[in-house]
Amino acid sequence: MFVLSNFVVALARIVDIALTLYMWIIIFRAVISWVNADPHNKIVIFLYRATEPVLRPVRRIIPLRNVGIDLSPIIVILVILFLQYFLVETIIQLARTL
Repeated sequence: MFVLSNFVVALARIVDIALTLYMWIIIFRAVISWVNADPHNKIVIFLYRATEPVLRPVRRIIPLRNVGIDLSPIIVILVILFLQYFLVETIIQLARTL
């Protein structure tokens, strides 16, 4: 049974790493949006393609375009942190009870 427990813990840690990497991608996207980056750069294209499917629905739910500041990256980062502290930790605790 310990093998299943270790497997579930490993999956939870992989999810935690993936969420952390995605959070950094969103942070880089926000930083790129502050400077005048070349829109034809491969890295910029990757950042926009990787983050826009998540940021666009948040922008539709919370429309703050009149303010001039895009708060959707902050909201998505808070959701990622919630998932890391709640979901990942819950999965790890569940695995320890197996």
